[in-house]
Amino acid sequence: MPFLTINPFQLKAQPTQKNKKYSALLFGLSAVFSSSLLASDLVPYRAEYDVLRKGSVHGNAIRELSKVSNDTYSLNYESNIEWMIFSDERTENSLFTYHDKHPKPLLYTLKREGTGPDKSYKIRFDRDNKQLFKDNEKYPINADWNEQRHDVLSYQIALRNDVKAGKTKMSYPIVDKKGNVRSYDFEVVGTEAITLPIGNVETIKVKRLYDNDKRQAMAWLAPAYHYSVVQMFKGKDGVEQFMIQLKSFDAEKSAE
Repeated sequence: MPFLTINPFQLKAQPTQKNKKYSALLFGLSAVFSSSLLASDLVPYRAEYDVLRKGSVHGNAIRELSKVSNDTYSLNYESNIEWMIFSDERTENSLFTYHDKHPKPLLYTLKREGTGPDKSYKIRFDRDNKQLFKDNEKYPINADWNEQRHDVLSYQIALRNDVKAGKTKMSYPIVDKKGNVRSYDFEVVGTEAITLPIGNVETIKVKRLYDNDKRQAMAWLAPAYHYSVVQMFKGKDGVEQFMIQLKSFDAEKSAE
């Protein structure tokens, strides 16, 4: 499978003000890349990240999108973090079908090892019988079937598509790793030029909306990298929990 290493334009990174004309700027960004190999709809890639806390690297992460068949994809996320006496190693995977720019999950798995008890989760979306199953349980989860419902990875494909389409507020029905039904809500807050280990990148900044101010989460998506997440921040009670930053990105060459 041929891959292309992407290292786009190098800009002088400068802070930008919150963009009140987001749609117009997004249209401009899209126009810049529309004639390049980066214009494909859903392109397999492998992204590597540094995981930081208070500016120091404490681990690494890998996000990989691969094509399994004509209409089926796999999104895999692996992270390995060590900080003082704390360690966390985990692998998450979402297997989903993809039609008309809509991901529909089939199976989500998570395995976590490190400080504290090891854990593993599995959520199966039985789309033929319209039922949800948790782990290896025989009986389905007691939840009404919703064709639009995602797992905690597949929604990221939908978010990427909605941001690319110029939407500024998004909401996704989710089945989390424990089988609970929830809603993930997001808002685009503007555009920003940021400096990463891979270089200087123009991004679209997205904020996750919570029902209280205790938790904070931000994601920066980059048109130059197929609207993938190039930076992410998570905090609690105003204290940084971790930050991830893109350090390498390899994408399959487009057939266009």
